[in-house]
Amino acid sequence: MSEDCNQCCDSCEEECADRKEDFSEKSHELSNIKKVIGVVSGKGGVGKSLVTSLLAVTMNRLGYRTSILDADITGPSIPKAFGIAGKAAGSELGIYPIKSKTGIDVMSVNLLLPNDTDPVVWRGPIIANAVKQFWTDVIWGDIDFMFIDMPPGTGDVPLTVFQSIPIDGIIVVTSPQELVSMIVSKAVKMAEMMDIPIIGLVENMSYFKCPDNGKEYKVFGESHIEEIAEKHKLRVLAKLPIDTKISTACDKGLIELVEGDWLDPVAKLLENTEEKEMLRIAIAGEGNNVTEHFGHCEKFIVYDVENGKIVKEESLPNPGHKPGFLPNYLADRGVNVIISGGMGGGAVDIFNERKVEVIVGASGDAKAAAEKYLRGELKTTGSICHEHKHHDECGH
Repeated sequence: MSEDCNQCCDSCEEECADRKEDFSEKSHELSNIKKVIGVVSGKGGVGKSLVTSLLAVTMNRLGYRTSILDADITGPSIPKAFGIAGKAAGSELGIYPIKSKTGIDVMSVNLLLPNDTDPVVWRGPIIANAVKQFWTDVIWGDIDFMFIDMPPGTGDVPLTVFQSIPIDGIIVVTSPQELVSMIVSKAVKMAEMMDIPIIGLVENMSYFKCPDNGKEYKVFGESHIEEIAEKHKLRVLAKLPIDTKISTACDKGLIELVEGDWLDPVAKLLENTEEKEMLRIAIAGEGNNVTEHFGHCEKFIVYDVENGKIVKEESLPNPGHKPGFLPNYLADRGVNVIISGGMGGGAVDIFNERKVEVIVGASGDAKAAAEKYLRGELKTTGSICHEHKHHDECGH
């Protein structure tokens, strides 16, 4: 790199080791895609395409315009799951995706091949370019959520997608087998290297629920997903069961008829993606720990969060507690979440009015509590202080 380098590689003709090329591609001029979610896995056979399909179906049922870009060129299964037998058409403007029975737009290589069983015997760069064309040449129209079903691994296609398409976040699909933890780590580390936000983990084939006795059996052994999530500071989004109704629906092309609330937490998270990208979490603290009484805390430890990760920490001394003051004081400073051991009902009501999420019943290290919240592991217990001696202290 020369001393007068301005870091603008696009207009520079000089060859150097620090050269950073922009591989990003624009979607078709007639496409308006708001959110792009990649669904990835470190290995095949864990149900990545199933999770992609169910996510699209779930968001579609909530009234969002959804689509699926099937980037698994050599192993496309999305059209089969949706019972799509037709072929994609095009014009001088571009290629048109095919709509499923409930209106989900789908583009897959199987919609372009003469026969569904024709193998795609292409080299990596050609496959990667085909995926890129699904983004640039397909007329998607107005889409709220696009889900990209990625091929397994960390090869050409995932690299092309991460570099070329503006991914808003990825969901990593795994299964309970112990060896999967290493594979998941590879996928997660690749996303981190490419600076792609990781929304969280979904475990497929997590358990089998016996229809006769209602008990859950761990067919593939005990799950290791919590360990993986803890290691990479991620949240566990959902656990899907082994269910013959799901596999039968996929075989018959009736994935849109599958009923189940397994992915509802993921749907709620995706609905609030814009709100969740930037968060301010305040913790009523005593030293480095969560204090028992909200209004009587020594200070408020405030964490700024971007894309699910803490990027800044600051401490605000408790300015004093008088009725109704502290909730408004924190809300006025952009706090989205308040975490405490206990809190008075009046303070809870004011926080609710100010659209601040209240988590009570927490304890222990403050930063650990914030990280547990970000992983979806910290739930409120509804612990409201009713003791008279803490009437003011708890924010009544």
